[in-house]
Amino acid sequence: MDLIFSNAVNALFDPMTAAYAIAAIGIALHFGFTGLLNFGQASFMAVGAYGFAIATISFGLPFWGAVAVSVGLSVILAFLLGIPTLRLRSDYLAIVTIAASEMLRYIVSTTSAQPLTGGPQGLNNYSTEFYGLNPIPVGTYGFWNFTYSEREVFMRIVSWTLVVLFAIVLAILVRSPWGRVIKGIREDEDAVRSLGKNVYAYKMQSLIVGGLMGTVAGILFVIPRSVQPGNYGTQLTFFLWTMLLLGGASTVIGSVIGSMIFWGLLSLSDDLLRAGVDNGVITFLTNDQVGTIRFMIVGLGLMLLVIFRPQGIFGNKKELQFNG
Repeated sequence: MDLIFSNAVNALFDPMTAAYAIAAIGIALHFGFTGLLNFGQASFMAVGAYGFAIATISFGLPFWGAVAVSVGLSVILAFLLGIPTLRLRSDYLAIVTIAASEMLRYIVSTTSAQPLTGGPQGLNNYSTEFYGLNPIPVGTYGFWNFTYSEREVFMRIVSWTLVVLFAIVLAILVRSPWGRVIKGIREDEDAVRSLGKNVYAYKMQSLIVGGLMGTVAGILFVIPRSVQPGNYGTQLTFFLWTMLLLGGASTVIGSVIGSMIFWGLLSLSDDLLRAGVDNGVITFLTNDQVGTIRFMIVGLGLMLLVIFRPQGIFGNKKELQFNG
């Protein structure tokens, strides 16, 4: 039981959880505050991951140069997605973004792109310079089941510092005059347009800023692991939306807490089910089925949340009354 508890706590503060939280913060800006139905945040994460890895491996750029390449590609992607859709209804953006995400995933996984993207095998060995920035001496830190190497400690500090930073940035943005305009667009863009505001420009700015958050999340996501095209499918998008809706779409902290709850519950349910199977308490499942069942449990919880508290844990029900 102690191991199950510690695994759940580790999942709450895992760098992967932080990466998902940052990507979900970007969707909160898109959907929760601007009313943009972006179903392709996975594409921004993929651009961040592949841009960083390719710039490092194939072109030998330093760490910050590779980050700059990813940021530039993210802005280009936002323009490519936004220019043909942002003058139309939000559902067009949803269709285009999820289609673009899938197209990008198939392109990078093709064998013809293998010399650059690694194809189905992906890419690795690009994190050396990042860990070279680590000022923490070599060793093991922590206590009990919470012990980490110097690299793991550094990764956690950087990732969760970025989560706090992006949450603060979002809070400042939505409380600024710019934020009041984008919330007005969410409520009634025709009314905002009648006041002389360029609705299209504000939507594009929101798409770019939220996409940049997804790009940074994509870089963080792959630093401790390899870049694999299978990680950027529709499942990633649905995970991000689950986290967003769990915490509350029109909140700053909701995306962060939603990500932590999501991964904490997945870890807890997985360990409890496996322990039940191993100890003979659960006889109608096998260990091979646990991975699927835990997602069903989380899905059931989300259904109940949508039924009984559609605004999410931290959301305000009045925020649901907008023209999505």
